[in-house]
Amino acid sequence: MMIKTAGTASGRAVGARVPLIDGVEKVTGKADYTADILSVDTLVGRVLRSPVSHGEIVRLDTTTAEALPGVVAVITGDVTSQSFGILPISQNEFPLARGKVRFKGDAVAAVAAIDDATAERALDLIELEINELPAYFDPEESRAAGATLLHDDRAGNLEREVHYALGDVDGGFAAADLVHEDSFHCAEVTHVQMEPNATLAEFDPNSERLTVHSCTQVPYYLHRSLAQVMEMDQAQIRVVKPFIGGGFGARTDALNHELIAGLLARAAGGKVLFKLTREETYLTRGGRPETWIRLKVGMTKDGKLTACECEAVQKGGAYACYGVITILYNGAFLNSIYDLPALKYDGFRVYTNTPACTAMRGHGAVNIRFAFESMMDMMAEKLDIDIFQLRRRNLLSMPTETLNGVKLHSYGLPQCLDWVEEASGWKGHQGRLGDNRAIGVACSHYISGAPKPVHWTGEPHATINLKLDFDASITIFTGAADIGQGSSTMLAQTVAEVVGTKMGRIRVIANDSAITPKDNGSYSSRVTFMCGNAAIEAATEMKDILMRAAAEKLEANPQDIEIVDEVFRVAGDQDTGLPFKQVVELALVESGTITTKGNFSAPESYQGTVKFRGAAVGPSMAYSYAAAAVEISVDDITSRVNVERIWVAMDCGFAINPLSVEGQIQGAVWMGLGQAISEEVMFAKGLPVHANILDYRVPTIKDTPPIEVKIIETIDPNGPFGAKEASEGAIACVAPAVASAVYRAIGLRMKETPMTPDRILAARDK
Repeated sequence: MMIKTAGTASGRAVGARVPLIDGVEKVTGKADYTADILSVDTLVGRVLRSPVSHGEIVRLDTTTAEALPGVVAVITGDVTSQSFGILPISQNEFPLARGKVRFKGDAVAAVAAIDDATAERALDLIELEINELPAYFDPEESRAAGATLLHDDRAGNLEREVHYALGDVDGGFAAADLVHEDSFHCAEVTHVQMEPNATLAEFDPNSERLTVHSCTQVPYYLHRSLAQVMEMDQAQIRVVKPFIGGGFGARTDALNHELIAGLLARAAGGKVLFKLTREETYLTRGGRPETWIRLKVGMTKDGKLTACECEAVQKGGAYACYGVITILYNGAFLNSIYDLPALKYDGFRVYTNTPACTAMRGHGAVNIRFAFESMMDMMAEKLDIDIFQLRRRNLLSMPTETLNGVKLHSYGLPQCLDWVEEASGWKGHQGRLGDNRAIGVACSHYISGAPKPVHWTGEPHATINLKLDFDASITIFTGAADIGQGSSTMLAQTVAEVVGTKMGRIRVIANDSAITPKDNGSYSSRVTFMCGNAAIEAATEMKDILMRAAAEKLEANPQDIEIVDEVFRVAGDQDTGLPFKQVVELALVESGTITTKGNFSAPESYQGTVKFRGAAVGPSMAYSYAAAAVEISVDDITSRVNVERIWVAMDCGFAINPLSVEGQIQGAVWMGLGQAISEEVMFAKGLPVHANILDYRVPTIKDTPPIEVKIIETIDPNGPFGAKEASEGAIACVAPAVASAVYRAIGLRMKETPMTPDRILAARDK
């Protein structure tokens, strides 16, 4: 249950539109990012990359490179025999290739030199001979009989296949008045975070300690991976996350250049900085995997869902990365949004000779919702039911346990639909505006944190430490990675609200393993829910200490003390009370500095009774919900889709910071828009043809329409102050809403993303 904060003056800090506490530093250029941390003794790190997509390393000679003046160290795959990976069950990647390369750009060797020119010259002097093997850039080719295996222990080049059936699937289809079957394809898209990858590693030969600064979303998992591949005691390693220029999932596991940096710094006995180019950043990790989806959906004549069959194939790339989770999420996100009584899911994650795909905003949900929401649109037309009404007929009732065994307690999708329908003026035109112009609608949802950590240690999911000292300021110590989503501001608001003090007294120290407590990291929208609850617990303990000190001075019971404008007083009493600083001084007598701690672990109440293989991946303590209406026009000559306006409503439980929530929703919608109309990763014989921001078609401000946001608050009983996630739930409704609008505008069903002019022209010609 949500921790109560009785006695707190509500509305003081949470619920306020607070600018991000690190915003000024970022926009004025004062913020130091990893690449800014330089000193005269910093060596330049560079990586030699494979020129072929698949092959055996026959010869790798670094002798000449090592002899080059100014070269301090050269390492190859022999430097460590330890593989790494985010999941303990699928760690099949090495920092530097050992014996085999699996995609063009795979890391083969690394050098540390005194400057860029020397490092580049050293790479040219490394002699590399590779015996090429067949390369596969398509899952069908990779799975074909007789295909060369990328990994010897993965038959058929399958990283993971998933099969399960829930409910009476056959009976559901038999009861359906309409059964519709269709196929969909979503191109791979990537993160395009503003800051290219960078890592600074410093190894002290005297103390044998390693310090790493890196733009990571998961400092704790990077710490673990460094210790593993370098075979070091974790106590000898320190990981610091400076300011970070975006992540969106690209940095949710340890990346090979981060581990190479540690290994190379040890070999050089000093400090090495890796600043990857934009192309190298693309090569380090792929994004949302290219996905093929086949759906079969049954409905009664009045629009009630009866059953669903889904087959999904994902192009995973060369290494496991998050693949097992992604293919399981793909099936899980068919649930928990509508009342679906039966589901059969078959998922296939396939190895290919391309960069390994990882998590990306809306991880696992975006492509499957594009397919399913498009099916809802098609079936509504066949049944002659308004698309809003069709969705309303399949809404869940709260509280409920879903088909895949998740207990839900808050559900704002009905309110989201109501607002979007009214704001877009849907009832007056049902989306058809004439002259190749129309509005489309779709819904989506996302988890508020994954209750099962990827490394189960038995520790809490989140820990927050607070310190209160003589200056009457409160310092929050957190390992949670603020990657631009505003988590540090959220924690400051939470603590200020509970303790009853002003934001000006709060400072946040984050992401330094030598100082801050462990946190699992920023992924799956876990930070607000988990760290927010932990912060409430720590702040409640601190508040209780202050209440007791004030009560003793005022000769009252602690439960009778209230805090108003930083004054502690007896409720209902006319006495002026005690100012905050005086109460702090009283509380410090004898004890000195006050430190409190709060923890959070996922409550057992989120998990229902349904058990099946893979059930642990996908469920959450709470889900956000969103609905969007997108107005588009289609150019009659070029077939370009122009997005004119977007209305989006999102149930985030409670908006701790409405300003930040609105920004996160708009950001999610903008990213969803990119996948819908322009973004696509393409390869030419294994080499990305988009490896810069000019060729990779991210929407610009010119392409971005007005985005009108409505925050829906349902107050989830488990969330901090009732809050749920706010940054991912809205992304998955954009692409299907665009597809819905395109159909109403020009009569074409687009079943592929992105919906580019060439695809629309091709569809028109059929």
